Amino acid sequence: MGRNNIDVYDYVVVGAGAAGCVVANRLSEDRRCSVLLLEAGGPDRNPLIHIPVGFTKLTSPGVNWGFSTVPQPQMNDRQMWYPQGRTLGGSTSINAMIYIRGHRSDYESWRVLGNEGWGYDGVLPYFRISENNTRLNNQYHGVGGELNVTQQIQHNPLTRAFVLAAQEIGIDFNPDVNGATQDGVTFYDVTQRDAKRESSATAFLRPIQERSNLTVITKARATRILVKNGKAVGLEYRRRRNTHVVHADNEIVLSSGAVNSPRLLMLSGIGPAGHLSSVGVDVVHDLPGVGQNFQDHMDVYLTAETAPISYNREDRPDRALRHMIQYLLYKTGPMTACVAEAGAFVRSSDAVNSPDIQIHCLPAYVIDHGRQRRKGHGITINTCNLRPRSVGSVKLRSANPEEAPLIDPNFCGDSSGYDWEISMAGFHWGRKLLQTEAFAPYIRYEHMPGVSVTSDEAIRDYIKKWSKTDYHPVGSCSMGVGEDAVVDTELRVRGLENLRVIDASIMPKLISGNTQAPSIMVGEKGAAIMRAGKLV
Repeated sequence: MGRNNIDVYDYVVVGAGAAGCVVANRLSEDRRCSVLLLEAGGPDRNPLIHIPVGFTKLTSPGVNWGFSTVPQPQMNDRQMWYPQGRTLGGSTSINAMIYIRGHRSDYESWRVLGNEGWGYDGVLPYFRISENNTRLNNQYHGVGGELNVTQQIQHNPLTRAFVLAAQEIGIDFNPDVNGATQDGVTFYDVTQRDAKRESSATAFLRPIQERSNLTVITKARATRILVKNGKAVGLEYRRRRNTHVVHADNEIVLSSGAVNSPRLLMLSGIGPAGHLSSVGVDVVHDLPGVGQNFQDHMDVYLTAETAPISYNREDRPDRALRHMIQYLLYKTGPMTACVAEAGAFVRSSDAVNSPDIQIHCLPAYVIDHGRQRRKGHGITINTCNLRPRSVGSVKLRSANPEEAPLIDPNFCGDSSGYDWEISMAGFHWGRKLLQTEAFAPYIRYEHMPGVSVTSDEAIRDYIKKWSKTDYHPVGSCSMGVGEDAVVDTELRVRGLENLRVIDASIMPKLISGNTQAPSIMVGEKGAAIMRAGKLV
């Protein structure tokens, strides 16, 4: 297809991540429509993507943008590592596969902000429609969808001890934290199928790769949206050092995530006029909210030395070979592990109406995103403040699309001190768990920060030095009704025609949990809105 030697499609979708793969699938169901899906990364051929435990090694530029934040004032001015997926499936191809939806009240808070149709009852059907849950089929869960949600094949003894430890200190066991209630400790459900990772690409793209009306181009970095008379008409992208132009007869959809979607808008002259002018980008459409309202979970973790039963050292060549043979023959063993095998949702006090702290159990030393190795065996307890009040931004470093953006999650920058308070409370929950009788047979001593670190000042210093992202960025193209909103409730970019954003960046507030499942839901609902021509 073409017009004046320029490729033309009905729809162009930018980004083959959690939401983008869903959007491309649903739009191309209408065989009368031609759909182009562009992905900056390469195909998801790396075998480590598909072996569940392989994600612990997926740090290379081949599959990971490998961003860093700007210096974080509250965190000793550290420039913190900020990984994001860069391959088919996006971050769903490099994450820990945990399936969490958040709390009912999260979506009700979206509705209260003026986003009618995005309350809990409005989003629940779009969680269910994607889902093929292998153990639950009820008002909260679906079967027959493309995304396989299942129980993990195995749990490390330290994980089982964690679940018992939580109950010992009064946290009830909850078999479904995505159902009627979120409070409690649980063995996480995961996105896996047949002992392999189930990413957005394997669920929504691979089964439809033969559709003649769907074109997928990888290693294609979008550099500019073409706007004419207030309408998005096309896109420039770079591939193999060449610049290409594609036109869209109907719409362009940005699904590049909370970092790269606002980045592309701003590179295209769509965003805060003052900022764009300051970096040498011609202003096409002054939209102050682009790149603002950026939110993320900050992770505070403790580690402890354990008996030799963790996953540490299981990647030694002799053991890895044995595990690989077991995996290939029986689809069992450590190769099936998602590492973050269990978790808990707790409340910082009786005054809060829903869990505001999430705790992950990782039966291994995982220090500095796993980039720091330590001899011996260990356990890591991650804790995070689920509803931080700190808000940051994504900005351009320059007009050069090859330069990494300025990412500022503004961790613990909330002036009220609330985020510090909840982060400290999460830390104490983690330490309390490690000191239970259930863990006593396995834990030898607390490694980080160590039992001598007890004062509030010392704990704060530790958090400043070692906290990290929990990989849940949202909000930078926020949905809403005010002047700071970037998209409306139908995910159309305000003030422009034929341009939408459908990904985690539209979330006006961060949800209470991992963001993979909600991002896929946004893709489902956004695509349904597009096909219906209105909010559904």
